[in-house]
Amino acid sequence: MRRHHALIATAVSAAAATGLLAGCASLPSAAALDAQALAMIRASFRDQGIATVDRLNQDLGQQACSGDQPPSDDLARKIEAEALASIRPPTAGQYLGDWREGEKLAQNGRGMTWTDSSAAPSANGAQCYNCHQIGKQEISFGTIGPSLYNYGKLRGVTDPADPAAAPVMQYTWGKLWNSKAYAACSNMPRFGHAGLLDEAQLRHLMALLLDPKSPVNQ
Repeated sequence: MRRHHALIATAVSAAAATGLLAGCASLPSAAALDAQALAMIRASFRDQGIATVDRLNQDLGQQACSGDQPPSDDLARKIEAEALASIRPPTAGQYLGDWREGEKLAQNGRGMTWTDSSAAPSANGAQCYNCHQIGKQEISFGTIGPSLYNYGKLRGVTDPADPAAAPVMQYTWGKLWNSKAYAACSNMPRFGHAGLLDEAQLRHLMALLLDPKSPVNQ
């Protein structure tokens, strides 16, 4: 009798295991689950004011950096190359504006919300202090990004018009324009590429970082 019960238990266990394996085999693939999740997310949002659902669309860099694994080295290089090609130099080679206006932009975190009446870049702030230390006089700042205090001074920029300063000027402009050109999965906003700031605003931020008269470089 005991042997009969043991055989029955073994058969039941085998049947349960077979059913479990069959159930696992019928589960949706990872790609199908991702598609379902994206559909649910899209269904949860709607256009309102200047905020439209096309903000959910991801480009190559965003897709590659949103997963649970970083992109491969080859893919990262592709993302960086595409981002580098997207950078537009300033009109007439004018890199610097007014550092005072740059400080105002760095302090300003407004813009791109659905309640804004316009999506024009000129209405937006740069919210630099959310991630960086910039000026010594500011006691509240984020630490996601590195300190930018003495940014130009540490890089030897004593005269922005000096040809020797050109590499630093070009790199800084590129970093502000499209940060993914230098780090595929950079968290920094792509101010120029995404149309978050206009050229005049970018020049003001450049002056804040690189003008020797800016308090950043004192």
